[in-house]
Amino acid sequence: MHRIAHFTYLSAVLAALGLCTLAHAQQPGANKLLSKSAPGAAAPQQLNFSADPKKIGVNAEQIAQIDALLQSYVDDQKVGSVVGFVAKDGNVVYNRAFGWKDVEKRIPAIVDDYYVLMSQTKAIITVAFMSLVEQGKVAIDDPVSKYFPEISDKVVTKVNPDGTYETRPVKSPMTFVHLMSHTSGLNAGLVSQIRSGVRARGGPPSGPGTSRPKYLRDSMRDLAKYPLGFDPGTQYSYHISSSMLAYMIERISGKSLRDYVKETVLKPMGMNDTDWYYAPEALPRFVKGYQVTNGKLELAAIQWGERAVSADQTYCDGALGLNGPIADYAKFCQMLLNKGEFNGRRILRPETVELMTTINRLPENSGAEKGMQFGLGFEIHKAKKPTPAVSDTAYGWGGMLGTQYIIDPERNMIVLYYQNTQGSGNVTAPFYERAYRLFDVPTGPAPARPAAAQTPAARGRGGL
Repeated sequence: MHRIAHFTYLSAVLAALGLCTLAHAQQPGANKLLSKSAPGAAAPQQLNFSADPKKIGVNAEQIAQIDALLQSYVDDQKVGSVVGFVAKDGNVVYNRAFGWKDVEKRIPAIVDDYYVLMSQTKAIITVAFMSLVEQGKVAIDDPVSKYFPEISDKVVTKVNPDGTYETRPVKSPMTFVHLMSHTSGLNAGLVSQIRSGVRARGGPPSGPGTSRPKYLRDSMRDLAKYPLGFDPGTQYSYHISSSMLAYMIERISGKSLRDYVKETVLKPMGMNDTDWYYAPEALPRFVKGYQVTNGKLELAAIQWGERAVSADQTYCDGALGLNGPIADYAKFCQMLLNKGEFNGRRILRPETVELMTTINRLPENSGAEKGMQFGLGFEIHKAKKPTPAVSDTAYGWGGMLGTQYIIDPERNMIVLYYQNTQGSGNVTAPFYERAYRLFDVPTGPAPARPAAAQTPAARGRGGL
């Protein structure tokens, strides 16, 4: 059973923020437990791209190890392109691209290329929702039905051969905590059988994963027609909860998801290149997507970047859909490392960031990977770590096409890894290990260093 201990009780602050408590059987009083931000130097309001790595204790040999590793991924056809980014105390000590934006045309990758972020969208959506909480418009333990009465309050118990099904009432209502921790029960369990039955009887495809409607509200209203797959808060079922959270942002804010996220999160931080959609002339900024099949790099069947410049630009999802360069998302990570502030703008209060990133919301035997802990929008790396050097305070997430990040408050650093290639294997853990070695953080035995590349056109491209 997971326990969160030794946090300062800040109920008065939480009440002021509208961050109401939600009693979990596995974590009594979880939302009441927070620690105050430690005093220290002012948080950096911008990332310092002109920092001299040598002056902050990073030597050329350590950087060369990362260069060689990332270049080896290109040489071994594990990726089409890759970008690594490391910043400590706001100082960017590594920001380099390797490989090819377009392998077939031999267009070199650069650090400013656009990558399809897929599920890295989710964290930005969660931060946007929590801004509504801070405005007092909603509380995290409010029932979702308070704002969307059509949401199901039934759990499917049996699906009959003819496609009909049986249900029972939920034991407890779905709350926003459940949406942010992927424990809502939406589109889970036997629900897939129900949807299959609809199609088998000649009905139109319905629900997430089928044809995309024009607006997010259309797919979420359709999803609400189905019962839940389990009682909210009892199991982990990833993905679609973030879509519903995004729709709730629209209903509560009265604005489109795209407008609200850009106004409250992206633009204030200067994330000007991150978006769901772009003008057609932005397409050359996207890296091509690839797939590794039997050790061979092949062009992916779906080029998600092309969808981002399509003529139809009305459907904006909260579970996926954002795109952008690595430096843009690094600003988002630094904001969270700064406890909610960046670019002279406060996006969230420190207490809110801590509430999101320090408390495990998954129940015991949730069905998630062993050791996995998840807060509100982020995986918490207290028990399951991508590399041993990651501190117990770290958190992060990633996207299906290979983008990943870690925010590590104890080390005061952020680490991002970007690729848009599927089937590469475990390529991020060795990168994380070497990233932490930049600062002499113990990581276990030194990794073998891949042979350095000799082809000038394929070497790292970037300012650091």
